[in-house]
Amino acid sequence: MPATDKTAAVQNQDGPDAAAEARDAEAPVFAVVVAPHPDDAEIGAGGVIARLTRQGLPVAVLDLTNGEPTPMGSVPVRMEESRRAAQLLGLARRVTLDLPNRYLQDTVSARQEVAGWYRRWRPRVLFLPYWEDAHPDHLAACRLGEAARFYAKFTHTDLPGEPHWIPKVFYYFSCHWNLVEPAALVVDISAVWPVKLAAVQAYASQFNAVRGNLDFLDRLGTRAAYWGQLIQSQYGEPLASREPVGVKDLSAVL
Repeated sequence: MPATDKTAAVQNQDGPDAAAEARDAEAPVFAVVVAPHPDDAEIGAGGVIARLTRQGLPVAVLDLTNGEPTPMGSVPVRMEESRRAAQLLGLARRVTLDLPNRYLQDTVSARQEVAGWYRRWRPRVLFLPYWEDAHPDHLAACRLGEAARFYAKFTHTDLPGEPHWIPKVFYYFSCHWNLVEPAALVVDISAVWPVKLAAVQAYASQFNAVRGNLDFLDRLGTRAAYWGQLIQSQYGEPLASREPVGVKDLSAVL
């Protein structure tokens, strides 16, 4: 049976009325970003998210796990950090599922749970982690997100909502390997780079001087600058695709 809403922590940006918040949590969005852990969406697709929300397009993030345990984190701390990052990015919805960090698996029950959120939110675009990574949770999140996309179109099922097929899937990069990713397109994120950086920095339990990994933020900027110079901009964010990326008007890419 699909998991119910009781297994997920829902973060809304609206008022205190519980009924209104519940309705808003299931309102349609333009795009859904599936992340293995809180901070992965910000690291891999924070610029794209910020660009979309600043165009008035609602974006939801579905964190599959709460990301804990970590050396300096806790569940309440990570939830507060992800809430702050959601505000900075302008997310319309953020849901954190109760799937197991470090042991994430592409199971039937997990597919049903994720597919349920796809059917509620009915996005036009889906962003998933890239299909090659050293972190098993990232690989599982990719497979799970893809399988749930297929499940979401099922009829004659006890999944919530109506059948829905997400037309387009892009893959963002947060590789734990040093790779030059095969990008299908690069999005100019120069105007929103400070927003992306602030959203990543919101995870102070993950990036701090005590852990000795603040250089990660510098390397994140270096990578963004590398992709930006390839498209003659200051900062860029790459996306991959398993299928050809079509355009209706060539002037849109000039």
